[in-house]
Amino acid sequence: MTSIPFVAVSGAATAIPAVVAVPSRKPQPSFVGLDKGSSYQRSTQGLDNGRSESPPRPLDAEEAMSMLKDAQTVQSAMYVPLLHHCIKTGSLSTAKALHAHMVKSGTNADMFVATSLVNVYMRCGASQDARSLFDEMPEKNVVTWTALITGYTLNSEPVLALHVFVEMLELGRYPSHYTLGGMLNACSAAHDIDVGKQVHGYAIKYETDTITSMGNSLCRLYTKSGDLESGMKAFKRIPDKNVITWTTMISACAEDENRIELGFRLFLDMLEEGVMPNEYTLTSVMSLCGAKLDMNLGKQVQAFCVKIGCEANLPVKNSTMYLYLRKGETDEAMRLFKEMEDSSIITWNAMIAGYAQIMDSAKDDLHARSRGFLALKLFRDLVRSATKPDLFTFSSILSVCSAMMALEQGEQIHAHTIKTGSLSDVVVNSALVNMYSKCGCIEYATKAFVEMPTRTLVTWTSMISGYSQHGRSQDALQLFEDMILAGAKPNEITFVSVLSACSYAGLVKEAERYFDMMQNVYHIEPLVDHYGCMVDMFVRLGRLDDAFSFIERTGFEPNEAIWSSLVAGCRSHGNMELAFYAADRLLELKPKVIETYVLLLNMYISTSRWRDVARVRKLIKHEDVGVLRDRSWITIRDKVHFFRAEDRTHPRATELYQLLENLLEKAQAVGYEPYQNAELSDSQDDDKPAAGSSLKHHSERLAVALGLLETPPGATVRVTKNITMCRDCHSSIKFFSLLANREIVVRDSKRLHKFKDGRCSCGDFGALL
Repeated sequence: MTSIPFVAVSGAATAIPAVVAVPSRKPQPSFVGLDKGSSYQRSTQGLDNGRSESPPRPLDAEEAMSMLKDAQTVQSAMYVPLLHHCIKTGSLSTAKALHAHMVKSGTNADMFVATSLVNVYMRCGASQDARSLFDEMPEKNVVTWTALITGYTLNSEPVLALHVFVEMLELGRYPSHYTLGGMLNACSAAHDIDVGKQVHGYAIKYETDTITSMGNSLCRLYTKSGDLESGMKAFKRIPDKNVITWTTMISACAEDENRIELGFRLFLDMLEEGVMPNEYTLTSVMSLCGAKLDMNLGKQVQAFCVKIGCEANLPVKNSTMYLYLRKGETDEAMRLFKEMEDSSIITWNAMIAGYAQIMDSAKDDLHARSRGFLALKLFRDLVRSATKPDLFTFSSILSVCSAMMALEQGEQIHAHTIKTGSLSDVVVNSALVNMYSKCGCIEYATKAFVEMPTRTLVTWTSMISGYSQHGRSQDALQLFEDMILAGAKPNEITFVSVLSACSYAGLVKEAERYFDMMQNVYHIEPLVDHYGCMVDMFVRLGRLDDAFSFIERTGFEPNEAIWSSLVAGCRSHGNMELAFYAADRLLELKPKVIETYVLLLNMYISTSRWRDVARVRKLIKHEDVGVLRDRSWITIRDKVHFFRAEDRTHPRATELYQLLENLLEKAQAVGYEPYQNAELSDSQDDDKPAAGSSLKHHSERLAVALGLLETPPGATVRVTKNITMCRDCHSSIKFFSLLANREIVVRDSKRLHKFKDGRCSCGDFGALL
C-alpha cells in the first residue's frame, strides 16, 4: 500500500494529515481540467417517438435568456452561455438569478452545471456562495474541486485553497495536473514554500512535473519565493517550454540584480529555440536593460519590438520609456509619453517613479531638483486627467516631496489620499510619515504614524529616525521599545536610527546596551554607520580619548565621514593634536568630497599651517573633486526660489541684503561672533582669496531672509541646501530664530537643522565646515 504525502497547511492551528489508501498498483490520475481550448461535451439524449436526439446546438446569451423568460423547457447545457456571460460581465446578480432558476427547474443537481456555477461565483468574487453550493453538491468530480481551489486563489484566499486540497486528498480523490498547478499558484500566493515543495513531490510521484503548465507553475512558485536555483531546475526539466515558461524565468532574473546576465542568456536561448516572445517577455527584457543601464542593448530590443510589430503595445512602450528615464534621457522619454494615446496609470507611474529615481542619481543638486519639479508637474497633470492616481503613484510622488522638502505640495497630496481612500494603505501612510519628517513637521509625522491601522518595519524605522533627527531622542528610544513589544524585528537601519538618537542626547550607557543588543540578540553585524554613531556620541561629549579607544578596541576602519567628524570634534573641543592626527588619517583616504577638503583648509588656515594648506590644495587639483557650489531653495506659495552665494538676481535682492545686515547687527549685540572660513568659489579662480571671504551672503541666509520677508509672522521658514552648512551660518541662523521669533528649518546634505528660540535640534554639532 502507498499513501499520499503529508501536507501541512500554513495558517491552520495544527497540521492536517492527508493520508488515504490507494490501490497497490500505482494509478494514473485523470487529467481533466478547466481549459480555454476545451468545452464540456455532453451527449444529451432524449426520447422522441423512440428516436434519439442530437445534442442541442450552442445558444448565445440572448437566445438562452429569451428561452428562460418564455418558461420553455431547457436542457442543462443551455445554461452554459449565460454562465459564461456572467463571468464576462462580472454580474453576480445574474448568476444568482440563474441559480434560482436552476433550483426551480431541478437542474442544480446536474454536476456539470453546478460545477460551472461554482466557477462563476468564484470569478464574480462570491467565494462564500461558491463554497455553500459546493457543500450542497451530492456529487463532485476533479473539475469541481479544481474550480474551488483556483477560485480561492483568484479571490486572494490562498490558505483556504490549501485547506480544500487537503480535504480533497483525505476523501481519496485524485487531483489532476490542473489541480496541482492551481495548488502551486495558491502556495505562491500564500508564500508557503514548504507546502509547495510537498505538492512538487506529489507531482514527481505521479510524473506530472514535466507537463508544461505544471512546470510553469513550479517555476513561478520558486522564483516568487526567491529560490531562483530551484526555479532553474524545474525549468530545465520541462521538455516543451512555451513562451510563459521562458518569460517566467526572464522576469525573475530582471528582479535580481545578480542574475541580469542570466536573463539575457535565457532570452537569446529562447530566440534560438524558435519561441516567439510576447509583450510580457519583451517588457522583462527591457527591465533587464534598465537594471544594467545598457541603452545600446535597449535600443536593439526596441528595434526587435518594431520588427515583430509589438512596439505599440502599452507594456512594451512603458518599459521602453522607463529605460530612457533610467538613463537620464528625459526628452526621449517625454516624447514617447506624449505620443501614447492609450496611456494607463502604469504609464504615469513609470514617468513619476523614473523622475524620482533620477533625483537620487543626478550629477548635481540643481539637476535633481529640476527632475523633481517635472515629477510634481506630471502628478498635477495626472490629477487633471481622466486617469486616477493609485497607491504606487502616491508613494512615488510623496518620496519626491520628501527629497525636495516640498511641504505645501505634500499636504495637497495628503488631501488627495484622503479623497481617494488611499490613506488606509500602509505604504502610502509610511511615505506620509517620511515626508512630514523630512520637511521638519515631526508633529504631523507623529499624527500620521499614530493613525495608521497597521505598521511595517519601514514605518517604525522611519518614525524613530524622524524623532532622532528632530532632537527628540527620548521619544525615539521609547518608540523603539514599543516596536519591540509589538513584535516587530529591527534591522540594521533601525539600529542606526536608535544609536543616532543616543548620540544626539549623549546617552552612553543606552548606546552601549543597544550596540550589544544588536549583535547578541538580533545577530546583526555592525556596519560602519553603527560605529560612526558611537564615535559621534563620544566626540559630542568631548570624550575624544574614548572615541579613539573605541576605534582601536573594535578594530573597524573609519571612513571619510567618521574621520571628518573626528576632525571637526577635536577642533571644536580644542584638542588640535588629535585633530591633526585625524586629518592625516583622513587625507590618506584621498577624500572624494569637496566639503571634506574645505573642512581641512579651514582648520589649517585658522592655525597658520601653510604647508598643510598647500598640500590640501594640491590634492584638490590632483583628485579633481571640483569646486564647492553653494545652492539653496525655498518654496513660498507653490513658487520655488533658488539662490547662490552672493546672489543678487532676485527681484527683492536689495531688501534681502538690508534685512541680513540688520539681523547680523542685532545678533552681534546679543552674543553672535562671526567665524572666518576658507571657501572654494564656483569659478575655479586660484587668484581669488581663500580665506577671509564674505560669509554674510551664503545661499541659505538669503533663502531664510526671503522666508522671513514673504511668509506670515510666526510661520515656519523651510530651506533646503545642497551642501553642509558652515559653522558661521549655523551660528547666525540660531540667532535669527531668536530675534525673529520664528522656527527655521534648514535641511542640508548631512542632516536636518530645526532652529527655534536660539537653539538647533542637531545640538550644535551639525556644521563641520
